[in-house]
Amino acid sequence: MQNKKSRAPRRPQTVQGLPSREDILQFIQTADGPSGKREIAKAFGLKGNEKIALKSLLKDMAEEGLIDGKKTAYHRMGGLPKVTVLKVVAIEDGEPVAEPESWEAEGEKPRLRLIEKKSQAALKRGDRVLARTEQTDKGWRAHPMKKLPARSEGLMGVVELDGAGKPWLAPVDKRVRQSAPIADLGEAKPGELVLAERVGKSERSGVKVVEVIGDPLAPGAFSLIAIAKYGIPHIFPDEAIAEANRAVDLPLSAEHREDLRHLPIVAIDPADARDHDDAIWAEPNGEGGYRAVVAIADVSAYVRPGGALDKEARKRGNSVYFPDRVVPMLPEVLSADVCSLVEGEDRAAMACHLTISPEGKVTGWRFTRALVRIAHNIAYEDAQAAVDGGSPPDHLANLWGAWKLLFAARTARDPLDLELPERQVRLNDEGRIEEIKLRERLDAHRVVEDFMIAANVAAAKALEAKTAPVVYRIHESPSREKLVNLREYLRTQGRNLALGQVVTPGLFNRMLKDIADDAERELVMEAVLRSQMQAFYGPQNAGHFGLALGSYAHFTSPIRRYSDLLVHRALVDAYRLEQPAPPKKLGLPDRTGLAERDRENLSQITDAISQTERRAMEAERDTIDRYVAAFLSERVGETFSARITGVQSFGFFATILGLGGDGLVPVSTLGREHFRYDEAAQMLVGADSGTRYASGDRLVLKLAEANPLTGALKFEVPGSEGGVERRGFSPPPREKTAPRQSRQQGKRGRPGNIRHQGRDRGR
Repeated sequence: MQNKKSRAPRRPQTVQGLPSREDILQFIQTADGPSGKREIAKAFGLKGNEKIALKSLLKDMAEEGLIDGKKTAYHRMGGLPKVTVLKVVAIEDGEPVAEPESWEAEGEKPRLRLIEKKSQAALKRGDRVLARTEQTDKGWRAHPMKKLPARSEGLMGVVELDGAGKPWLAPVDKRVRQSAPIADLGEAKPGELVLAERVGKSERSGVKVVEVIGDPLAPGAFSLIAIAKYGIPHIFPDEAIAEANRAVDLPLSAEHREDLRHLPIVAIDPADARDHDDAIWAEPNGEGGYRAVVAIADVSAYVRPGGALDKEARKRGNSVYFPDRVVPMLPEVLSADVCSLVEGEDRAAMACHLTISPEGKVTGWRFTRALVRIAHNIAYEDAQAAVDGGSPPDHLANLWGAWKLLFAARTARDPLDLELPERQVRLNDEGRIEEIKLRERLDAHRVVEDFMIAANVAAAKALEAKTAPVVYRIHESPSREKLVNLREYLRTQGRNLALGQVVTPGLFNRMLKDIADDAERELVMEAVLRSQMQAFYGPQNAGHFGLALGSYAHFTSPIRRYSDLLVHRALVDAYRLEQPAPPKKLGLPDRTGLAERDRENLSQITDAISQTERRAMEAERDTIDRYVAAFLSERVGETFSARITGVQSFGFFATILGLGGDGLVPVSTLGREHFRYDEAAQMLVGADSGTRYASGDRLVLKLAEANPLTGALKFEVPGSEGGVERRGFSPPPREKTAPRQSRQQGKRGRPGNIRHQGRDRGR
């Protein structure tokens, strides 16, 4: 007797209208939705005995290995179900790319491009979706039906053992409150930092360790946590490294470039700068103004459209900066060497020539490909000291002279003036924390920033003059909803914001200048910042509200921002700055201008690099939080001067003055007294004593907890009084309640939408 596996398949009785195997496979492959028995029968108009015969035929096809699945949804064996769960594994050219979450067929998992609807929230790496799949001539595509809850969130943690010796995964994400049972420990040991994934559909199923990272408190661990948590690409493919090594051999001469090596161009950067995108030079023009050159690394000569380098740079979108390392957009042979404008070396540059009027207006500009030799690499502090000393060298004196004109024009333009402190983490040679402080804001920072802004404006206007594609840096004016929220909040502070007037940055500046009390000014400044929209990249100009500029692009940092590289390529095309084709032996693409796909659909890549920028900001901020918590972990129990940055019903958030460590004071630690939450005034009020804790209050807090792994801090009020430094103002009773402030905004007091200092020169 033949066994079931070896017997010949049953042949259904001949039934009129019954589709062939090929017809069924074609239907399953091309159907818009699930292809179950019911759908197949309906599609071919089958009834009665025909349905019975179809059931038998489908069973045979399954045994023959032609199809797989259940009677409610078949798919081709080895293929994808028509509806399945996908996981986003990358963002390429602005489009999310996904793989099936479950895959048991032979061969590699297929990669699918997800076609998002404009009404849906943008998908990011790690998201899970239920999607309808289809195979086209250009490969697999999928249409998301709904977003599913994350299964991998918080699955980085430290292995811990409970009293019974059972292993648990303690999360390093402060948003994840509970540990997860470890079902498969692998080779991990207690105390080690690991990556894990769930082993079943239920959280009770536990997790299995998939990668051991090591000591969670070792130097470099905090940045590794952020890299893994946010899915930041940090290992260059071999193809990209090989192409970078070949690009180093590109010939560099003055034959096809403007020779500017005779100019004493200087690069002014942070003392710890790891790459040097920009350098500046200026001299009087004899007419009360200046002529100036802003020289920017000519990255477009080395990173060409369509190559492996370009593909990897597009995926990364930007460099990510941590206290202990940089995850560069480009391999270090380019970012830290060949492209970097370092002292005494010939370098390829894109030169922006500016004419500055006596009034500080930029009245002319032109762009060239140049050959430069940087005269000096100078730290901000050293440049400032040389100028403050009274006898600076001519090249610095000229830069400061030109800047004073630019600054006068900037003052007249009246851009948003928010001085936001930036925390600086200094590490010793062993990678341990030596100092955390707020970075000092010098005129030297403003000098470089204003030259960069001038060059960025010139780049945008130069491309507009040629009706060429522009990657704009866009900062829209505040939405009416945000302005209404701001008005309601200001009313609780006894201040008024009239919405009938044209809202300009100057309006906010005047509001802040009218506040004499420093603590209250800081409070209103943070409220103004929360009212701002988030800056982004896009091909349609909407101006830059914060800088009070009508046209603005990012041109000055192509080593670390893909947006700037795209602007360089557009200038190459618009002003015919193409270089001769490289030697064939280098195997590099011929052109350095814009790729055709970017020219036709610029919004695709601008959406993608806006997302990678936000990812980098969150990763950098999380890492600084961890360093601050580690720095403070040995000072638990000490008291610190702090300021309340946000209030919620469950407690208030505060930051340590001069350090920036943010933490929570739970309302449960304020004693037995009941505290009422005044949402409009952003205040907690004691029912019996009348004690108030409001945003902006300065007080002394005791550090109760500091968790370096999550970056979380917890404070307590020492004693019942709390040491609150009152501002001498009691808000009037309110009839209308302002909209609830988000916990994230309450905690940080800032949405991170305008980055101001350090390497974000020219915003």
